[in-house]
Amino acid sequence: MGDGYYIPAAEAPQIEMRAGVHRRTMGTTDEVMLCEFFLLAGAEVPLHSHPNDQVGYVVYGRLALTIGDQTRVMQPGDSYAIPGGVVHAARAEVDTLVVEVFSPPRDEFRRVPIADGH
Repeated sequence: MGDGYYIPAAEAPQIEMRAGVHRRTMGTTDEVMLCEFFLLAGAEVPLHSHPNDQVGYVVYGRLALTIGDQTRVMQPGDSYAIPGGVVHAARAEVDTLVVEVFSPPRDEFRRVPIADGH
């Protein structure tokens, strides 16, 4: 798990959360968590909410993002902020990479230690 400050890419493996939606949980402290999401074209994250604040940035691709009752197509360079408790969903229009931060960290997204004991 690195030395506590640095997380090598090899220690942040990509996990398929649902069909076409892949997550890498990266740097995490007690207060904040950084995740990378790669979504294949057509992949969807259904309507849901969680108590964690969530902010994100579209690195490449196109993401139809619904926050509350409004949907917008997010382009590379666009960012968004979703307060905890607000219902939201997403659909990748093309292969898409987004980087998101959660506060507090989402327990279900915490990385699993590598089997060799690090």
